[in-house]
Amino acid sequence: MSFAIDVNILLYASDASSPDHEGAREFVAGAARGEEVFCLAWPTVMAYLRISTHPGILGQPMSPEQARGNIEALLARPQVRALAELDGFWSIYSRATEGISVRGNLVPDAHVAAILLQHGVRRLYTNDADFRKFEFLEVRNPLKRG
Repeated sequence: MSFAIDVNILLYASDASSPDHEGAREFVAGAARGEEVFCLAWPTVMAYLRISTHPGILGQPMSPEQARGNIEALLARPQVRALAELDGFWSIYSRATEGISVRGNLVPDAHVAAILLQHGVRRLYTNDADFRKFEFLEVRNPLKRG
């Protein structure tokens, strides 16, 4: 089995000022120690680098070196895989988005969802409800309380 983690969970795990920090940090640490294949789509990695270092988004942004170090630590784990588009991606993207009006902020989500579909990854940990629009994904919120 395999799963992917969305950028918001990675950001909460890195942002000590977030009310979800502790839960996200524990979840990511546990996932990184686990035996299941842990997938990170490259667009997720790039979004993490962009947001975690942006002073207009985070009150205490990380340095580029800190953010890269976090990603490098994850990618160094033997069960962590970085996923990219493969040949035929456009047809997978078209299939993933069929019947969904993809525009604006949903475009990067659709990009990640299509990469996951192309690699056969069906489970995504996120608190972004927009991913529920992609019926092939099993969306789980590891931060959900109660």
